[in-house]
Amino acid sequence: MAGLLKELKAAEFDAAVAQGTVLVDFWAPWCGPCRMQLPILETLAGEIGDSAKICKVNVDDEAELASRFKVSSIPTLLLFKDGKVVKQYIGLQQAATLKQALS
Repeated sequence: MAGLLKELKAAEFDAAVAQGTVLVDFWAPWCGPCRMQLPILETLAGEIGDSAKICKVNVDDEAELASRFKVSSIPTLLLFKDGKVVKQYIGLQQAATLKQALS
């Protein structure tokens, strides 16, 4: 479904967000706003290149991760810097907002 976005599983999550800047999209395939967020994230991933990573977590498949980060509404996007959550976005976000956060 997503070419430039890495789908994260619980086993690899901590290692994936441990270093650098990582934006993680908590989503589900049945969620309309999540489906609208996906092309925005794909485009953004192409624009930012290697300066940051954009990943996604399917809350249906990884309920324990969603619970761990208290995700109660989707899409929820968490911005990690060196393993720590520094910003949280709830609901559909525009590319400009996310691009600014990643720079």
